[in-house]
Amino acid sequence: MEERYPFQTIEPKWQQHWEAEHIFEVHENTEQPKFYLLEMLPYPSGRIHMGHVRNYSIGDVLARFLRMRGYNVLHPMGWDAFGLPAENAAIENRVHPARWTYANIAEMKTQLKRMGFSYDWTREIASCDPEYYIWNQWMFLKMWERGLAYRKQSLVNWCDSCLTVLANEQVEEGVCWRCGTPVTQKELEQWFLRITAYADELLEGCDRIAAGWPERVLTMQRNWIGRSTGVEAAFPVVDGDAPIRIFTTRQDTLYGATFVVLAPEHPLVRPLIAGLPQEGEVLTFVEQTARMDRIARTAVTTEKLGVFTGRYAINPLTQESIPIWVANFVLMDYGTGAIMAVPAHDQRDFEFAKKYGLPIRVVIQPLDRTLDANTMTEAYVDEGRMVDSGAFTGLESSEGRKRVDDYLEKQSLGQKTINFRIKDWGISRQRYWGTPIPMIYCSRCGIVPVPYEDLPVVLPLELQFEYGARSPLAEAPSFYAVPCPRCQQPARRETDTMDTFVDSSWYFERYTSPRAQDGPFDVHAVDYWMPVDLYIGGIEHAVLHLLYARFWTKVLRDLGLMKYDEPFTRLLTQGMVCMETLWCPQHEWRFPTQVRNGTCVECGRVVTVGRMEKMSKSKHNVVDPDEMTHKYGADTTRLFILFAAPPERDLDWNDQGVEGCYRFLNRVWRMVRRIVVRTADLPCDPASLSAASGAALALRRKTHQTIRKVTEDIQDRLHFNTAVAAIMELINMLYQFAVEEEQDVPTQHALREAAEATTLLLSPFTPHIAEELWQQLGHDDSILRQPWPSYDPMLTQEEEVTVVIQVNGRVRSRLMAPASIAEDDLREAALRHERIQEWITGKAIRKVIIVPQKLVNIVVA
Repeated sequence: MEERYPFQTIEPKWQQHWEAEHIFEVHENTEQPKFYLLEMLPYPSGRIHMGHVRNYSIGDVLARFLRMRGYNVLHPMGWDAFGLPAENAAIENRVHPARWTYANIAEMKTQLKRMGFSYDWTREIASCDPEYYIWNQWMFLKMWERGLAYRKQSLVNWCDSCLTVLANEQVEEGVCWRCGTPVTQKELEQWFLRITAYADELLEGCDRIAAGWPERVLTMQRNWIGRSTGVEAAFPVVDGDAPIRIFTTRQDTLYGATFVVLAPEHPLVRPLIAGLPQEGEVLTFVEQTARMDRIARTAVTTEKLGVFTGRYAINPLTQESIPIWVANFVLMDYGTGAIMAVPAHDQRDFEFAKKYGLPIRVVIQPLDRTLDANTMTEAYVDEGRMVDSGAFTGLESSEGRKRVDDYLEKQSLGQKTINFRIKDWGISRQRYWGTPIPMIYCSRCGIVPVPYEDLPVVLPLELQFEYGARSPLAEAPSFYAVPCPRCQQPARRETDTMDTFVDSSWYFERYTSPRAQDGPFDVHAVDYWMPVDLYIGGIEHAVLHLLYARFWTKVLRDLGLMKYDEPFTRLLTQGMVCMETLWCPQHEWRFPTQVRNGTCVECGRVVTVGRMEKMSKSKHNVVDPDEMTHKYGADTTRLFILFAAPPERDLDWNDQGVEGCYRFLNRVWRMVRRIVVRTADLPCDPASLSAASGAALALRRKTHQTIRKVTEDIQDRLHFNTAVAAIMELINMLYQFAVEEEQDVPTQHALREAAEATTLLLSPFTPHIAEELWQQLGHDDSILRQPWPSYDPMLTQEEEVTVVIQVNGRVRSRLMAPASIAEDDLREAALRHERIQEWITGKAIRKVIIVPQKLVNIVVA
């Protein structure tokens, strides 16, 4: 063995060996317990980043560990290859998106292999391949047949930068989730998937998967689904045709409704104001509000603004005429896009009424005081007793709601309703690089689906396009001009493509049988492998990918293609990788692109070290994984990223920590090298190992305690950082033995046992060096084909010693304590000892003298 750890030669050697031996390829095997381990598939941006490395290192530790524990582990990888970033990057670089994407895939695949991740590359998929997206189209047609896919005119979220529609889930605080451009509202014909048909089941499913999912993610999904029970009441419009329908969960306050408010986007706004003096003012307000941040419109701190329409509605219970307003704080996304305003009992309504001088009427009185509308400084929003509410006066709120429900339904004025915040998933994208939607428009037959036998509708790769222009599909007769499948007359193919989240809503099933040609997957393979046992990815997908994947799974179940309800049994959302940022004052808070010796290369100014932030190209605080593997090796990079923080927490990058991990691996290398030399001719002798005593027995005890600790930390807690720390402790102890020149035979056996156990324990974390050390220890087969080390429960018990306790030099008692107990813990145990308490109570303790493992002497005055 070389004296210094030669990662430059070891890592490619073992990567080639794993590939040549097909060691990570798996097949269904009913004789083994299965484990489907999956990390969220990456977008092929061209380079992996440290976020990828962390995600995939976490998964790789578990995959390798579980294989050694006897599981049949499916650990696949593929590419979420369609979408706007590739299209925009290709346009800017004057390269076709397909060429750009596949070149990036090749580069990233090389990088992932360089990290030593244990993927079954025979199952690799790319969502931009026709053999994959044909099944997007096939499943879309199945949804169309079941009424789950439909097209309608709708107000949609529009990004002027990406030139496309966004789903509600893709609008984050009023801006595009991809590019950050403020989102506006636009009315377009769009394709939707009826996710609302599964809203109840998605909500109830959150309880069923709660044992394996982070509560934070489930809370986000529950809030996004937003189920509420109430009543939908009709407010007739004075001198109007269609009533205004409102949804409320506080029907006990209906008598306090003194005006009605419509969302600016409400379809009744324009008909109501047509020809009125207020028409121009209202339309101006509508246009101004459409440019506002949708989230900010409903924020508590946002000023409530509105305009009177000039029209009135009838409160169905009081029969009073109440004014109809349009206001910025009402959205079409929830309920009916119209509210009954009860200013005495809703804070937004209260602020609006105060601003515009509208009536405030108290109809709920708290039980402990009396409210006066003239002196109220804020709305009373809690429950109480109904007052000034006709026949319902005197009822408590909960009972009043039931009685009002029954009355409205009996009088045909309303109906009990369950409402959801979630809206149907708009999947139309006015872009090129995506799955073509397999529908055709015929002037005679209407909307006609592409016949199954004509799938896939292939995305043409020869089209030219420019940045900022319309999708070339809409300008290409060679694509859109087709005969109608029914009447054969000239027709037009749909030129919108599918939202990229369609691609990732079922890819985990495709991995089970990636070459299936008779369907999206082989149902027998899906029955064996699914659901995914552990899914690892970012919290940012809580109400995007994860919610869509759950919906898609339920649809496929109802199509008879699978038997399970939820795709992911357990979910781990790993933290971000953060790095300190540098600020150059010369560049007005710009992050300098290059820093040398603490100064900005661009201007020579001294830079300031800023806070830790998520690694980002825009902040120039990115660490390149390739640079790390070139300088330290993949094993060091993996070890640091696993040791620096628990998986679920953010990780602060630290160059000194990386150096420390590199030194540690060199130390392991040198230690095992010495043990190999000293025990090369040592015959296998279990009896000699069992005869170990003294220091050798202490080493054996530490070895077995470490095996137990690492096993439990990986298997039960996913605490890789503490598992690595335990291995480091064992190495420290082992190193003390390894440097000794003379050792008896039991000690040599204990050394050999510890060295092999250390190598096996390290193998999930640092697989390359572990493989090499295993070979140097005299083993021919791959370490991955070895069983995970077991421990002797008797040896994991902490060795105990008898400690004498003295008070002022006289023996007063004895206690049993672990041999490794820390001095502070021993001191506290002695002072708390029941028999010692009678000798020290009420006395001043001058000092406590400790002789480790032997004596505690308490000196009192």
